[in-house]
Amino acid sequence: MDTGGDPLAEIRDLRVVVDGRAIVDGVSLRVLPGRVTALIGASGSGKTTTGLALLGEYPADALVTGDVRVAADGLVGYVPQHPAAALNPARRVSALLTDIARAQVRRLPVRQRRAAARERVLRALTEAQLPDSEILLRRYPHQLSGGQQQRVVLAQALLLGARVVVADEPTTGQDALTKSRIVERFRTVAARGIAVVLLSHDLDVVSALADEVVVLRAGRVVESGPARRVRAAPRHEWTRELFGEHAESPDPDEPTGQPGPRVHGLPPARTEVPDPDEPASRPGAPTRGLLGTRTESPDADEPTGRPGVRARGPLNRHTESRDPDGHTARTGQPVLQVRGLTARHRDGARGTTVVLRAPELDLYPGRSLAVVGRSGSGKTTLARCVAGLHRDHDGEILLDGTPLPRSLRDRSRTQLAAVQYVFQDAYAAFDEHRPVVRQVARTAVRLRGTDEDTATREALTTLAGLGLPEELAHRHPGRLSGGELQRAALARALLARPRVLVCDEITSGLDTVTRRGILDVLTTLVRDRDQLSLVLITHDLDTAALAHRVAVLDAGELVEQGPVRQVLTAPSHPFTVSLMETTARLAAGTAT
Repeated sequence: MDTGGDPLAEIRDLRVVVDGRAIVDGVSLRVLPGRVTALIGASGSGKTTTGLALLGEYPADALVTGDVRVAADGLVGYVPQHPAAALNPARRVSALLTDIARAQVRRLPVRQRRAAARERVLRALTEAQLPDSEILLRRYPHQLSGGQQQRVVLAQALLLGARVVVADEPTTGQDALTKSRIVERFRTVAARGIAVVLLSHDLDVVSALADEVVVLRAGRVVESGPARRVRAAPRHEWTRELFGEHAESPDPDEPTGQPGPRVHGLPPARTEVPDPDEPASRPGAPTRGLLGTRTESPDADEPTGRPGVRARGPLNRHTESRDPDGHTARTGQPVLQVRGLTARHRDGARGTTVVLRAPELDLYPGRSLAVVGRSGSGKTTLARCVAGLHRDHDGEILLDGTPLPRSLRDRSRTQLAAVQYVFQDAYAAFDEHRPVVRQVARTAVRLRGTDEDTATREALTTLAGLGLPEELAHRHPGRLSGGELQRAALARALLARPRVLVCDEITSGLDTVTRRGILDVLTTLVRDRDQLSLVLITHDLDTAALAHRVAVLDAGELVEQGPVRQVLTAPSHPFTVSLMETTARLAAGTAT
């Protein structure tokens, strides 16, 4: 591995000002061959703006000063955080990759070019950790999960033969097994002498992969140095807060006595969440919820007994009755039922492929269900079937015992409001040409018949309760960070006053502090809104541990489900076991 010589790229005193606000302020960075340099920090800290500067890309109307230099042979490849924006939705994956490969085989004899280009495409997909590439090549981007889209873009960068690869949250939405393989892939890339600039909130991946770490806050570098030193002995308070949020949960028998950190205007994030099977430690002691409702004081975290996974208490506390698993639940029938679901994707002239089988799932009012599995396992397909966004399926999805139409176009206004979907890619879910508050308010106008003035006031109140002040709410989506826009997406869904809220990997692209804030918001919502139930699509077992029940998908099959404590402490299926073991290895800072 070549780690010496001149830098392949260098940034000196970069300052980027948008609307009078410095989003990057005096950042300097040296990108060395064969080294992995990680930029970490909260959502909106300037990581992506700094990374894009290496490609000469800046926000519209930005005032830029400083110096950015790239070596003459230093082609820079970019793997974006939101891959859907980089993939042409009208072209199959094979066409998107073959276009790049053809340019690299032009010197070969004409008869050899097609086979050579095909070989390069398949090799790039393998290097990007995409199995079943022959099937995947026939699909369109919208038929892929977010994690699969991310790896297709990674394959494009590898095909280009870049000397510098800027990877913006490359493990977003990925399960622990896939993360481990991606870490190994980037290690191999660096071993070739390619420089990797890693923009990431995932501190496990940073610890396992990075050689150097640069910590950003509000556009400024607050600390930098060797990755091991920065994690083991952080010098700046903000660095300690980032890694402190990532630390193991405290001993449940020892109260911390300290409030959690503040996150983007939110009240202090709680480090404890309630256990529904135990009475409150101080019955009747009220606290103030994030949206102004009264809540009971939470109990402390309870470890699962397995390394790398911390099973906090579920997302609400009800003691009226017990569900079939022996957990507390409200009386009555499930609010959502899945029966005999078999979903398919169309593969052009080749027909259809079964991508999901879920014989039976139930969700009760005021309860939460986490759906976990590796990228491409069918998690998002299940969520889209529930929301009416994927209609090519058999079986039934019932709301309060009544079958829902397969397509949202056939659902009534009441049914549309009852099941709301928060997308993994918040940027793709908003119209970039309209202010955020107008798009959030539109939900109340369209689904509840609220007049525009009342809807706007309600939107601003809800956004403020989720930590997004009015000044940010009036901006266009492109002027918000990923965490800020994800809160706006959540507010938009809440304005429908749903019965079932489907959250598809909504914390996967966020830093540890912001992610904790979003999860605290969900904790409060489910606990305080009596009839709200949550379907939490996630690759992260720590996040899944917040739910009441968990369903595990592997290769489109529902392989295990049950109470979260049971599944995460004594899993019965080999895939669940391997997922937990890999999570533990990543948490320890190793990928294998």
